[in-house]
Amino acid sequence: MQSGYYSSAAGMVAQFNRLDTIANNLANVNTVGFKEDNLVVGDFLRLYKEARDELPIENQTKEAAQFLNRAMNKAPQIVDSYTDYTIGNMQKSDNSLDMALSKEGLFFLVKTPEGVRLTRDGTFTKNDEGKLITKSGYEVLPSDYFTTKQPITLNQEDNIIEIDKNGQIFTDVPNSVKLTPGSKIFIAQPDNIALLKKEGNGLYRYDGAEEFENFDKSGAVMQGFVEKSNVNAVKMMTQMIETNRLVGMYQKAMDTQMNDMNRDAIEKIAKKS
Repeated sequence: MQSGYYSSAAGMVAQFNRLDTIANNLANVNTVGFKEDNLVVGDFLRLYKEARDELPIENQTKEAAQFLNRAMNKAPQIVDSYTDYTIGNMQKSDNSLDMALSKEGLFFLVKTPEGVRLTRDGTFTKNDEGKLITKSGYEVLPSDYFTTKQPITLNQEDNIIEIDKNGQIFTDVPNSVKLTPGSKIFIAQPDNIALLKKEGNGLYRYDGAEEFENFDKSGAVMQGFVEKSNVNAVKMMTQMIETNRLVGMYQKAMDTQMNDMNRDAIEKIAKKS
C-alpha cells in the first residue's frame, strides 16, 4: 500500500482530534473560569530527529534503515496538549459572594467527594447551614483548613459581607456598623501549573494539593466579579473552518491514493491474465 494513504489517514485523525478540542472550547465559551485547551500537531520526521539518539539501534544498519523508512513519512499526529491559563475577562455580578482572581496561576480550593480540588470558578453561595459553597455544592476551603479541617461558615443573619483583595472575609456585628474579621479564603498557587489535570465542572486535580500553603498576600481577590472563559470564539470558529477544510483535503488525498492503488491492481491482474 502506498505510504501517502497512511499519511493522509494519520492527518485526518489528527484533525478529528483537533475538531473535538475546538468544539469543547466553543461549548464552554460562556463557562465561568474555563481555560482554553490546545493541541500540538507534529510529524514522524520531527519525532525521529528528537529520539534517534536514544534509539536502541545503531546507525548504518539494516534495522536502522527499516526504522527510517517507517518514520520519515511526514504524517501529522497529535504529540502534545496544553491548557492556556491566561486570565479571562472580569464581569461584575450582583452576588456579593462571587469572587474572581485577577492574577494568573492562582486558584481557590474546594472540597469534593474525591478530595481537594482547585478551581477558578468563584460563583459562590451559602447553603442552608451557612457554609460557603460552589454552585456544584462543594465547600470552599479556608486558609487554615489543613489544620482545623473546618469549612467557611457564615451566619444567616449577616447582612454585610465584605471580602478584601487577600480573601479575608468581614461580616457585620449585630446592631453595629462595625465589621469583624472571620474566615480567610484559601488561595493556592501550584508550583508547576502544567501538572494540573482537568476533571470537569471547572475543577482541577493536582497531586499534592494537601500540601499547599495559603498565599496570604495574593492581592488578587475581586469581590462581586466573576472571571469569564478565556476562549476567543472568533478564533475558535476560524480554526474550526480551517480544520474542516484540512479534513476535506486529506479525504481527497485518500480517495486519490485508493483510486491509484485500484488502477495499479487492475492493470497488474490484466497483464497476468
